[in-house]
Amino acid sequence: MAALTVAVLALLGLHAGCAAVPVPLVMWHGMGDSCCNPQSMGYIKKLVENKIPGIYVLSLKIGSNLIQDMENSFFMNANDQVREVCSQLAKDPHLKGGYNAMGFSQGGQFLRAVAQRCPSPPMLNLISIGGQHQGSVYGFPRCPGESSHICDWIRKTLDLGAYTAAVQEHLVQAEYWHDPLKEEDYRKNSIFLADINQERGINETYKKNLMALKKFVMVKFLNDTMVDPPISEWFGFYKSGQAKETVPLRETSLYTEDRLGLQEMDKAGKLVFLGVKGDHLQFSEEWFYTTILPFLQ
Repeated sequence: MAALTVAVLALLGLHAGCAAVPVPLVMWHGMGDSCCNPQSMGYIKKLVENKIPGIYVLSLKIGSNLIQDMENSFFMNANDQVREVCSQLAKDPHLKGGYNAMGFSQGGQFLRAVAQRCPSPPMLNLISIGGQHQGSVYGFPRCPGESSHICDWIRKTLDLGAYTAAVQEHLVQAEYWHDPLKEEDYRKNSIFLADINQERGINETYKKNLMALKKFVMVKFLNDTMVDPPISEWFGFYKSGQAKETVPLRETSLYTEDRLGLQEMDKAGKLVFLGVKGDHLQFSEEWFYTTILPFLQ
């Protein structure tokens, strides 16, 4: 009976024993960033805490310090990162009744992997802000922050062999590199994205766990110069075999075959597609307050 009560309260966005306590928020930063950068994730954390008094916000850190956290966003196997985060969440007593999740850029697809692979504690709503759900960064056109030397090296490495075992194991961006000109190589050798997108077969557990979300919110930046193609942020991608014409989610085989349950979620009103003017991860406080905050309350 107690477990049932907790589950019902979680659906209502409340916690057992204290109905006024807001649902906790878990955030995951993007490539080249860290958990607590005062100009990015630390800033967002304060925005949320100021607007939702008493909320518990966990900004994920992968590593023992901020430098490691930033470096791991480039060089720590994404599957190992997801495994580490699942362990962190399972051990956190604040999250037992459920939590909302908000991921930025690659953090959006990593949190989707958490939803699919680790249903306990339960993720209630997933907000992906600029997440590349069908892959990227095809062409790697621009580099974040102060990491240009790293990105120059990554570009050369990806060009030499994104789908080789050594690169896949040790370079995060290769693990969601989706080359529309090499679809077969991608399906066979991508160790992260091809798995969570059900490219090699259907994992019914992934599908069931994702469909348990109340809302899956996807934010696309309408003037994005970093994610190629930007429609990946809404789960669309290039037509196979070329890199010019794109197709929206509802015309992809992932949707028409409903390999992830997205079609069923769409029909149930669980998918939310939002567009915001601006380049990658560029948005105003006002937009964040009026558009994103309601999904956290």
